[in-house]
Amino acid sequence: MNNKTLTNILKGLAGIIIYFSVSIFKSVPLYALGINPAKLPLTVQNIYSIFMELLIIISIYMMFRKDIHRCIKDIKKNNLKYFTKYLKVYILALIVMMVSNVIINTLGGGASENEAIIRETFKQIPIFTFISAVFLAPVLEELVFRKCFRAIFQNNFLFITISSLVFGGLHLIGMPFDELFPLYLISYCSCGVAFAYMYVKTNNIFVSMGFHFMHNGILMAMQTFLLMFT
Repeated sequence: MNNKTLTNILKGLAGIIIYFSVSIFKSVPLYALGINPAKLPLTVQNIYSIFMELLIIISIYMMFRKDIHRCIKDIKKNNLKYFTKYLKVYILALIVMMVSNVIINTLGGGASENEAIIRETFKQIPIFTFISAVFLAPVLEELVFRKCFRAIFQNNFLFITISSLVFGGLHLIGMPFDELFPLYLISYCSCGVAFAYMYVKTNNIFVSMGFHFMHNGILMAMQTFLLMFT
């Protein structure tokens, strides 16, 4: 193992540790100031969450800024080629997700707890939820689950498998581990597999990030439609 590989692994580990540490302990600063986060208005809670997410994004960016700048130059030149080539990969993942959801609903399952929370939050503070889900979440999740995981796992199969399983599994925290759980996991992992595959093939984080933007934008547009017309 050369020094560059070791450095990348350490950066990837650092990024993942920062992500999980901030996610788990983000309320600690508020408690230290004598503030109970649960008693804050929902809007304030979400502004605080957005601020903490931005801190994670900035931290990971600083570690990988040279490669991120390379990716920016590359995506400017090849964005249409990447979109045309990998759109079919995204569509395939979307089909897998939709089929899994249809089977889940047919068998009596409903929305995951994560999805239910997003829907309820969107009803109460749609603007902040839209900003977080469509703009911040794709950046944060691609930097963590693709950029940082890829820095650790150079083997393509291991990277795609582990990053997508962790990505999908974290969306299912709180879900009962029953006979429907594998279907939920397939639903949430399908896009994770597609995004990881795109990153492997292009070595450009903005390809997977762009499709992630589009995916979340489509989902939130559907939520907006349901909120306005139902």
